[in-house]
Amino acid sequence: MSARDRILAKLNAAPVLPKAAPEIADWYAAHRSAETTAEKSARFRGCIEFAHAEVYAVSNASWPQKLWEVLSAKQLEKLLVAPGTTHGQRAIDVLSESGIACRGYEQKIEDWKEEMFHDIPASLTIARSAIAETGTLVLWPDAHEPRLMSLVPPVHIVLLDASNIHNTFYEAMTAEGWADGLPTNALLISGPSKTADIQVTLAYGAHGPKELIVLLIGDEA
Repeated sequence: MSARDRILAKLNAAPVLPKAAPEIADWYAAHRSAETTAEKSARFRGCIEFAHAEVYAVSNASWPQKLWEVLSAKQLEKLLVAPGTTHGQRAIDVLSESGIACRGYEQKIEDWKEEMFHDIPASLTIARSAIAETGTLVLWPDAHEPRLMSLVPPVHIVLLDASNIHNTFYEAMTAEGWADGLPTNALLISGPSKTADIQVTLAYGAHGPKELIVLLIGDEA
């Protein structure tokens, strides 16, 4: 018998001792104090702005106006939206009167790949929730808002309801029941796409949008 076989035999013969699962909920309860929506909003905003994202406090009534202001300031004349969603249709209704064209994601990517990759400067999606501790957006892509909407356009604009900001990643998973099912891609976004070379030169937009803009909805924003 080789030395390897003897070692493996000893490991296999060793008794398996029962080990209790860690009490994760108890740990978080003891180490994370409860926060108000306003406190979580402030912490989320501080973290994601530190990562070079732009955040604008808006209301449910005013976000289309702020969306138009942001697009106009950046001289963006086209926006990719999801017409099958309430927010997407609302953006279409408001922006169509202001000279900004709204392009709907309504066909297979193979049928309009050239336009998607070369003629779409910005997109609008909605966040399922966010994590205050790390300044992270949680996106839940579906048939209306596929993954490419948050990956390809150079400018990504995200709607986030302040009431959907969780304290921690653990809180987000448990409160939303992630164990019951996940989409093909559950996205965690903590700022614009960035990378650094061996000289530690930071560059934005290397693997996705170079600009991330959050429209934070709610009085607590």
